[in-house]
Amino acid sequence: MSHFSHDSDWDADLQRYALRRPFLKEQSIWAVWTYRFGRRVDRMPAGFGRKLLTSFYWLWFRLVETAVGISLPKAAVIGPGLRIWHFGGIFLHPEVRIGANCTLRQGVTIGNRIADGAVPVIGNDVDFGAYAQVLGGVRIGNGCQIGAMSVVLCDVPDGATAVGVPARVILKKGVQQHVALAPEEMNKESREELV
Repeated sequence: MSHFSHDSDWDADLQRYALRRPFLKEQSIWAVWTYRFGRRVDRMPAGFGRKLLTSFYWLWFRLVETAVGISLPKAAVIGPGLRIWHFGGIFLHPEVRIGANCTLRQGVTIGNRIADGAVPVIGNDVDFGAYAQVLGGVRIGNGCQIGAMSVVLCDVPDGATAVGVPARVILKKGVQQHVALAPEEMNKESREELV
């Protein structure tokens, strides 16, 4: 059971909650703990103990998913320091990759646009507003903000903000002082400038 003695990712998650007794005050932490537990079980050597704990994980995963409305499948790759504000309606595709110190809020969906389609890759320190959707094989850079109720269907560069439906990318001040449109919304000359 040495695989359960220390988990630095879980420690980083707890630090982001900054609460005494977070299990009693934040239902979202139940889903984060379940995710980290599932990942730890997968690192165990094959054998009866792993099979038993895997069965427990799946039962607990479904219970927590139903109780708090947060689906963090253990197949997803999520960096340390995950913080979920509020709970309910949060769904991640099993193949999604999320960097360190990301923040999710209620109603966030990160997944594919079509069955068997590509899924997003999320950088470090990304902050998702309530009910934000990031869909398809897009890349969200480090330090980005995804506005509440935005639907992101295009890449978002480091430090930018994405807002609206479909999301428009607002670049960080000092980098460029304009709003960048999704490629399909740009005129031909603007698209050529991207290349």
